[in-house]
Amino acid sequence: MRSSIYITVLFTFSLFTCGNNSSNIVSQNSNSASLDPIWFEGNAEISSFELQQNRYNSIHKGEAVLIFVTEPFLTDKQVKNDSGKSKNSVSILKNNQIRRFTTGIYDYSIFTSIFTDPENLNTYKVSNSSQDWCGQTFSQINKSDQGYQFQLHSYFEFEGDQKVDIEQAVLEDELYNLIRINEKNLTIGAFKIILASHTARLLHKSMNPVDAIGTLETYKGTDMEGQSLKAYKVVMPSLQRELEIIYDAESTTNEIVGWKDSSPSVFDNTVRTTIAKRKNIIWSPYWNLNHANDIADRKKLLLKNF
Repeated sequence: MRSSIYITVLFTFSLFTCGNNSSNIVSQNSNSASLDPIWFEGNAEISSFELQQNRYNSIHKGEAVLIFVTEPFLTDKQVKNDSGKSKNSVSILKNNQIRRFTTGIYDYSIFTSIFTDPENLNTYKVSNSSQDWCGQTFSQINKSDQGYQFQLHSYFEFEGDQKVDIEQAVLEDELYNLIRINEKNLTIGAFKIILASHTARLLHKSMNPVDAIGTLETYKGTDMEGQSLKAYKVVMPSLQRELEIIYDAESTTNEIVGWKDSSPSVFDNTVRTTIAKRKNIIWSPYWNLNHANDIADRKKLLLKNF
């Protein structure tokens, strides 16, 4: 009896690990032909970044991690396909973004997940959670027939709980995925954009689309290191905001080497710039590296240990 319970528990646990188990390993199929074959070799790409985060009235030190990995995704339920059996399953490029930084005595932890179909360029879902010593918020964007459905749960009274429909527009959150799939997916010129989830929460802005102008050119700055760098810049005039994502155009997967994000503080209206500079990059089946002695692998990413 005990052994049967153990097997049941073990099976259940295997279903809920974040990596690809044997029943649902992603294979390169018709809907993923736009991606380089390296994405289907059973590893995730993990990049670590030195972060200088604009918050309150100053710039704060921190770290960021970008994780890119393919996984099966159910387009009807808009969740990971754990069963491995569904006609509504597609191969998604998932990007997890983790930002951690301190603000004086207390710290922030912000986590965003973006799920994009590389073939039709549909981003089906974006989820975001933000925690600091004051409280926490959670938001989610889901693709709908009309555009997107947005939900927000916040500890702030003026934000409260929201559930609203948003018209179709480019998601700032999905730009990183679009770069990785193919730079030709980036919009050049005037377009409408929906603010990144973490930015909307830090600036306490709505998710309604705003006017933007996109440009793509050779990177001319000095903050990032590397050869053949390109920069995709998005300017949002009504918000006095600029986002610049810098990537290595010589790599087969357009590796992200950093980003710069300028916007006015909600406290003194002074424009300051967040800068993220890549420290290292590895490919790894990280979901299997969850034992105590696996912490040594964090050294490769130059991440802090706890």
